[in-house]
Amino acid sequence: MFFFLPDKHVLAMAAVRILSSMIELTAAILMLKLNRVEAALKINATLAFVGPTVMLTVMALGLWGLAGKISPVKMLTIILGVGLIFYGVRR
Repeated sequence: MFFFLPDKHVLAMAAVRILSSMIELTAAILMLKLNRVEAALKINATLAFVGPTVMLTVMALGLWGLAGKISPVKMLTIILGVGLIFYGVRR
């Protein structure tokens, strides 16, 4: 018998993404249930906070998994890249 056991960091990253998708689906169902534009906009505003938080969490887990496996220069490049993504979206 062969059992597939993913790396613990990959498993954690996938679990955070699954949780994120469940939050998104719940928000969509709640929007439909409330059936009011004002309420849907408030829910959407909350989701605007959840998205970047999930991205940062998944990136942190990935970087934690890579720690010690890649050079410090590559790690710094990845961290700077994530920072530039947030800087570019903000402007």
